[in-house]
Amino acid sequence: MPLGRPLTPLVLTDEERQVLDGWARRRTTAQAVALRARIVLQAAAGAANTVIARKEHVTGATVSKWRGRFVTTRVAGLTDEPRPGAPRRIGDAAVEDLIVRTLETTPRDATHWSSRGMAKATGVSQSTVARIWRAFGLQPHRVETSKLSKDPLFVEKVRDIVGLYLHPPARALVLCVDETSQRQALDRSAPILPMRVGLPERRTHDYRRHGTTSLFAALDVRTGTVIGECHRRHRSHEFLQFLRTIDAHVPAMLDVPLVLDNYGTHKTARVRRWLAGHARFHVHFTPTSASWLNLVERWFALLSQRQIKRGSHRSTRALETAIREYLALTNAAPTPFVWTKTADDILASVGRYCQRISDSGH
Repeated sequence: MPLGRPLTPLVLTDEERQVLDGWARRRTTAQAVALRARIVLQAAAGAANTVIARKEHVTGATVSKWRGRFVTTRVAGLTDEPRPGAPRRIGDAAVEDLIVRTLETTPRDATHWSSRGMAKATGVSQSTVARIWRAFGLQPHRVETSKLSKDPLFVEKVRDIVGLYLHPPARALVLCVDETSQRQALDRSAPILPMRVGLPERRTHDYRRHGTTSLFAALDVRTGTVIGECHRRHRSHEFLQFLRTIDAHVPAMLDVPLVLDNYGTHKTARVRRWLAGHARFHVHFTPTSASWLNLVERWFALLSQRQIKRGSHRSTRALETAIREYLALTNAAPTPFVWTKTADDILASVGRYCQRISDSGH
């Protein structure tokens, strides 16, 4: 005999079903509204509250709430209730139209929408456009680059390296190793004018070159400390010197898994012979075109942002001194980078990307 109160039958009209299907399927629908639409559609199909809750990863109380509200107030009850304050001047339909235009169209005279252009096209104010874009996380002026690795062993390498980050082996020091080559010592053609009240820092657009240096670095995944040294050239000879430096710094009782990219200097015969003679070193190569898997790249980005990009260096020696100072500051108060995504998360994300760019339509 079934327990609990009997559920009120939920029957949809054709118009209501069409609206709810649209909310559930359209990518631009707010996630909260899409969830409520899915709950009602499943309830109308005869699914029990517990089954719906398990499928949508919510509580039974949430399913009961939106099911009951729909029975009472129909489709209008699935939107958020009015809040205190001035009434809205733009309705849901206008907001949806603006978002769809932003995501699915481009203006005739530009490659992307601006807030002024969208305001003119939709008949709302520029501040309203900007407010809606902020609410939905839309930034048409921004673009990011990406590259899909074509490495045939991509899956295996991702699982291997992410496994080192999330579950480092015992009695081992996992090091992410790479080099940032041809760092230029740049000096502006005129003195930099410092920031003043009401004025930003000002500098000339042109500069003088004073040579280059290459920084070899090894990031300790567990502690965040960095072993680093600068060389004027960037060959397998210098890379071997750096491997010897690592060997001298790491206690002899520890194994040394190295995360490396596929650059040619890492795979020469001399390097392979050296690694063969030092059994505690184990190389883990990142997939091609996937340098983002190497955590030391994140430290290189901080070095560039905080120490080099806006610096002025009148000689290669001055640039190398600035790099060593940042190395010392890093090691004085090290902070490890915490890797959070599992290999399954990464591969699922890559799978979704491949599906989006596929011409199959599936």
